[in-house]
Amino acid sequence: MNNQSTENISGEDWTMVIRPKRHLLELDLKEIWRYRDLIYLFVKRDFVAKYKQTVLGPLWFIIQPLLTTLMFTVVFGKIAGIPTEGLPNILFYLSGIVGWNYFATCLNETSATFITNASIFGKVYFPRLTLPVSIVVSSLITFVIQFVFLIAFIIFYAFRGVSIQIGPEVLLVPVLVIMMAGLGLGFGIIISSMTTKYRDLLHLVKFGVQLWMYATPIIYPLSEIPEKYKPYVIANPMTPVIETFKTAMLGVGEVNYMHLLYSLGFTVGILAIGIIVFNKVEKNFMDTV
Repeated sequence: MNNQSTENISGEDWTMVIRPKRHLLELDLKEIWRYRDLIYLFVKRDFVAKYKQTVLGPLWFIIQPLLTTLMFTVVFGKIAGIPTEGLPNILFYLSGIVGWNYFATCLNETSATFITNASIFGKVYFPRLTLPVSIVVSSLITFVIQFVFLIAFIIFYAFRGVSIQIGPEVLLVPVLVIMMAGLGLGFGIIISSMTTKYRDLLHLVKFGVQLWMYATPIIYPLSEIPEKYKPYVIANPMTPVIETFKTAMLGVGEVNYMHLLYSLGFTVGILAIGIIVFNKVEKNFMDTV
């Protein structure tokens, strides 16, 4: 129904006419931008609610990766003796954890978008993709805090005489962050669309993400993987992203741009699939959620 027919039927001039999406790959970025104030409110809600009734509050942004790094240092660095490219174990693990946490948070929290916000969806209209986008933005705030924490550790070890060769690859960090967000958002909205019918998928997501982390070179360098297994590890789209992130921040290894282009293409593809699935399920998910 167009604007003119709407006016003829109702006799009123509407400021907005809501129509169903005509194409499964349709993405109205202008509409999402118009609702940027709503995205800000969702970001604020998520940020405040997460640590509202905790003793340490936002300090958990730093404590969580630090505790994980210390555990990896003891278990994989001291006990298992896995090499870390000649770098201090803490630096090597922390750089991988900071990058991985952003991707994992985007994926885990976006996966529950439809389920956790069904009551809001049923009461008022707004672009449904504003919620996944707000999760990506709120998770970015956490990433920035942890990223600054990582830089502080790098400076500390540099003053202690550790050789850290930061080169022009550091300029790739914004691109890597976008790729982490894109992969997390793409996989997340696919899973969130499927959970409207299959709720038990939510129980598998966090477990699957944990397994995925160990399949990514976070606690071990890619150079330590036997050659016959490397193609399988590199097929993981997060492998080139994490490896490049470590190279950019710590100066270890070299950037393989072919592998990075593969991850970029994978990110674009999974986002396109996610948008298609999301648009298809969005039309009638309130009947099944």
